[in-house]
Amino acid sequence: MNIGDRVRLLTGREEGIITRLLSDELVEVAIDNDFTIPVSRREIVIVAAEETKAFGKSAASVASEKKAAASGADIAAKAAKKAGIATDASGAKPAAKGESPAPLKADKAQAAPVQKGVYLALTHQSPELLALHLVNHTDRTVLFTLGEEKAGGQYRALKAGTLEAKSASEALGHWHLKDFDQWPALLVQLLPFQFNSPTAFELINKRQQFKAASFYTSRQPNVPVLQREAYLFQLDEKPAVPVALPAAETEQPTDAPAAAKPQAGNKPQGNDKQQLADKLKAQLTGNAPTKPAAVAPAPEPAKALVAPPHEVDLHLEALQPEGGTEGLSNSAILKLQLEAFEDTLSRALATNMHEIVYIHGSGNGTLRKELHKLLSRNRDIKFFEDSMKEKFGYGATLVRLK
Repeated sequence: MNIGDRVRLLTGREEGIITRLLSDELVEVAIDNDFTIPVSRREIVIVAAEETKAFGKSAASVASEKKAAASGADIAAKAAKKAGIATDASGAKPAAKGESPAPLKADKAQAAPVQKGVYLALTHQSPELLALHLVNHTDRTVLFTLGEEKAGGQYRALKAGTLEAKSASEALGHWHLKDFDQWPALLVQLLPFQFNSPTAFELINKRQQFKAASFYTSRQPNVPVLQREAYLFQLDEKPAVPVALPAAETEQPTDAPAAAKPQAGNKPQGNDKQQLADKLKAQLTGNAPTKPAAVAPAPEPAKALVAPPHEVDLHLEALQPEGGTEGLSNSAILKLQLEAFEDTLSRALATNMHEIVYIHGSGNGTLRKELHKLLSRNRDIKFFEDSMKEKFGYGATLVRLK
């Protein structure tokens, strides 16, 4: 038994969702999304997926799902009222630091239609339990991998598979809202494909980190394909880039000299005439030496594009740890730092990173001003702000990428 499984009590007709594994013998079950109770594993049985396929969702199950979202909205409203949190123009109640976000009631009439794309969707299984899905709202098949970023920046692969056009994956994981501040960052890779298409596409990489403020506003009342309410995050915000295939080239053999063209006013004289006549005669009679076949040069291996680290230290000792920077002027040091900034920013955009942090230090503020000036002119930047003030003060800048 796993978190998110729908189960039925053996002692009655009640059904519920497993929300926690309390021990080897006990699990926590949300009954009809009204209350949770500890139940022995021996007293419940899993509702098989074949039952849903054969008979469809029962009215109780549909009502239970709707009740889950409504109950979650009530929880959010009560918590916000108790904490005295104000409501913004979008109807979302921002969460305080460390608080878990909860679903909010949205105005369905004002909800914008969901555009075509590939999305990460979180749906309510119970008021406190969310199921993770991938939704392919495009006309292409999409190959995907899903992993998470663990503590220390380590990667752990979780799932891989294929999403047909206009389809959604099964639940790829279950997360509890009480543990929102402990949710890992997700790393998703997408490769679009369409049969008989004349175009191949490059791999899309996306890092999705969940923040309380943006989690509120991502709620959609009726997500395409899933046809239910969900928290929606687009993974292919930038369109897939076509792969440029190398063009076929024909080379002339290097050891076969080209026939010299006589320039204007320079006519072949004496021996030159005889040599030219001999060459033409040999070619006409078939006695000319055979030309070696042209050999195409071996293609150079493609250089892999490496994403920069999430935190980039622009201090001189970090950029040049081996030393050799004695005697550099302030302008030379600034130029070195700006080159490192532009290189890591371009690689972050090319690999579809979600955000990146630049550690520039406080000092006299020259480097910080130059970075902010360049960032303000870049159209691929959503916004930037001072980051990790408790650690760096005003010595680091968080850059959110489109």
